[in-house]
Amino acid sequence: MFRRIIKIDEEKCSGCGLCVRACHEGAIGLVNGKARLMREDYCDGLGDCLPACPENAISFEEREAPAYNEAAVLAAKKNAGQSGCPGAALRAITREASSVEREAAPVSPVSRLRQWPVQIKLVPVNAPFFNGADLLIAADCTAYAYGRFHEDFIRGRICLIGCPKLDQTDYAEKLAEIFAANDIKSITLARMQVPCCGGLEKAVMRALLASGKSIPCQVKVISSEGKIIN
Repeated sequence: MFRRIIKIDEEKCSGCGLCVRACHEGAIGLVNGKARLMREDYCDGLGDCLPACPENAISFEEREAPAYNEAAVLAAKKNAGQSGCPGAALRAITREASSVEREAAPVSPVSRLRQWPVQIKLVPVNAPFFNGADLLIAADCTAYAYGRFHEDFIRGRICLIGCPKLDQTDYAEKLAEIFAANDIKSITLARMQVPCCGGLEKAVMRALLASGKSIPCQVKVISSEGKIIN
C-alpha cells in the first residue's frame, strides 16, 4: 500500500539512539552506529521519533510500504519482556578466545582507579582530586562491556560513573557545579550504544554549557559486544 512512513538520513545520523527510545513501536534500531528503520510494518507513520532527533536526520516520505501491523508490534513488546527500553532487550554474546588469550599465562589485572567515591551522586563537588584532572565520566555498564576499560579509559583519569535510567536523576546540575568549581583539563565520556545512555551524554553537554567553561570533551560509544564504535 502507498502510505506515509519515516525516512532516516544516515549521513546526518550521529548514532545517539534517541530515536530508538522515542519509537514506542520498536521500528528503529542501531546498526553499525547508525539509526535504521528495521521493520516497516512496525512504523505507524505518526513520527514520535522526529522531534527526538537532534540532527534532524528523520523525515516523512510517501511510498509503497507494508501496512502498520499493530498486532505484531504488541506481540514483539510482550516477547521483549515488557521492559519498555530497547537497550534492555535480552541478548546472548558468544565469544571465542584468541590464540594469544589461550596461550598467555594468567596475569593479575591492575586497577587504575585513583580516587573514591566514584558515583556522581556521592562525590563532593569540591573534591581536591578534581583540580588539574583529566575527567572520565562513564556509564555504569561500560566497564563490564569493554575488557580493557581500566587501561584504556580509567588510567590517568579521575573517574565518575552513573546511570540516569537506574538513578532516575538528571546529573547536569551536579556536573555543572563540578566543572565550574574546579580546573578540569579534559573530559572523556564513555557510554554504551543504548538509548538510555543518551541521557548521560545530554547531561554532560548541558553541564558544560551551564558551567560557562570551554573544556575539551570527547565521547566514546561502546557496543554491547565490547567494541568502540565512535
